[in-house]
Amino acid sequence: MSQDGAGVDLETSLGYLLKEASSVLRAAMEEVLRPLGMTVTHYSCLELLAQRPGLSNSELARGAFVTRQSMNVVLQGLEKEGYVTRPAEAPVGKVLPTRLTPRGRRRLEKASAAVRSVEIKMLSGMTGPEQSEAFRILKSMIHSLRDADHGA
Repeated sequence: MSQDGAGVDLETSLGYLLKEASSVLRAAMEEVLRPLGMTVTHYSCLELLAQRPGLSNSELARGAFVTRQSMNVVLQGLEKEGYVTRPAEAPVGKVLPTRLTPRGRRRLEKASAAVRSVEIKMLSGMTGPEQSEAFRILKSMIHSLRDADHGA
């Protein structure tokens, strides 16, 4: 406990432990992506586009956990490198749907393999059933917090 009895005990706080795990995971991902000239945000963007082609800047930003402004900078860089394409004008409204190029798909394959190696290392101390249970528990936490945010 903290000395004055107020605050959060960082030694027993699950939220703090999750943040630490997230930080360590991100650092490990950045380390394996750096030689590919990528960041976690670049990778996330390409992965999202591979699974959901045509996402808008706003949708990509939400999926990669960054601001729209940050995602716009990322997209400009990815477009300059030839990894994604966006139309010069929005086909409908103001949304510029983004798509992976063949070059972007090849880059994503390498990045995905690197990121998978980090996840395998992260889970190496757990059995299959423990991994499944951890996944279930984390999903439950996410749903509980999202439901609370939406007044459910």
